[in-house]
Amino acid sequence: MTAFRYLTAGESHGPCLTAIVEGLPAGLRLDLTAINRDMARRQQGYGRGGRMKIESDRVEILSGVRFGETIGGPVTLQVRNRDWENWTGRMAAFGSPEGERVTAARPGHADYVGILKYDRQDIRDILERSSARETAMRVAAGGLAKEFLRALGIGVSSSVINIGGEKANPSADGDAADSELNCRDKDAEARMKERIRQAKEAGDTLGGVFEVIVRGAPVGLGSHIQWDRRLDSRLAGALMSIQAIKGVEIGAGFQYADLPGSQAHDELFYDTDGRVVRRTNRAGGIEGGMSNGEEIVLRAVMKPIPTLMKPLHSIDIERHEAVLASKERSDVCAVSAASVVGEAMTALVMAQAVLEKFPGDSMRELLAALDAYRKQLAER
Repeated sequence: MTAFRYLTAGESHGPCLTAIVEGLPAGLRLDLTAINRDMARRQQGYGRGGRMKIESDRVEILSGVRFGETIGGPVTLQVRNRDWENWTGRMAAFGSPEGERVTAARPGHADYVGILKYDRQDIRDILERSSARETAMRVAAGGLAKEFLRALGIGVSSSVINIGGEKANPSADGDAADSELNCRDKDAEARMKERIRQAKEAGDTLGGVFEVIVRGAPVGLGSHIQWDRRLDSRLAGALMSIQAIKGVEIGAGFQYADLPGSQAHDELFYDTDGRVVRRTNRAGGIEGGMSNGEEIVLRAVMKPIPTLMKPLHSIDIERHEAVLASKERSDVCAVSAASVVGEAMTALVMAQAVLEKFPGDSMRELLAALDAYRKQLAER
């Protein structure tokens, strides 16, 4: 069994974006419509910028799938950039350079550190790859992972719970799929949209918090044995890898700082059928680096986007003088998009953890191993 892994490639204004996903078992039925639905969700949301009006991302599968079913080989995914036709000269792989160089670094972006690290003179060499446009391929690869998890009875969903300080009611039970901001609380969504409108008028940007929930994960994914095998550390790292994410928590998270131990942990009980149950889920479904059978609850905070229509003070790397930062097309708020990317990254880690515990070259082999394990747990 090949280890589950993936890579993305491509630039924001290049001809296309690509991902290769390796390690999916043969025999997995794929719903391309569901994957493309997530691609559309990543592009939607109140407060998004002009790029979303240009691109309409659709995934093409170039290898590893035949007649709608995985065949065991690497799956190649591609999304074409429609805006490429306007950038063929400035982003050509070969030939003489065209267009003006970008020399005004944007605070909060990879711009300045990137040109130092990679010894470049044009910030576009950095911003094209560091752009959040790259997350289109994470969502595409995550779509494959979600299809795989769904076949095992494991679901991954997300919702936005805070934008600019406007917080959703934790008990709200609306359908996030019906929301422009992927929010379950309609009243909070209205307040969030007003905050975004005000920020746009001021030439400013807003960040926020999203939540990802995993339902149906079996007990024992991950391990306490080594730091890099812990499921919580891997999930936290995956979410933190998303552009503009600056903090991650699991379960009660930072609330633990305010709680005594007597209120911080999930006590164990037997129910009337003799099964072990928990009446709370402060651990967020992970104990000792392993899934414990409860819902896995993750939250991530996204900083305000640093590309502002009223640019911040910065420097020009060519003229060595003070300037205002350069402006690229930008969103006012992209927390709803980040929540979809968070789903994808969570699904990719969960798929990897499942395949580590239940390796198999085919879905039949894997499902048999998972079923045997669940029966083993039921006998405890």
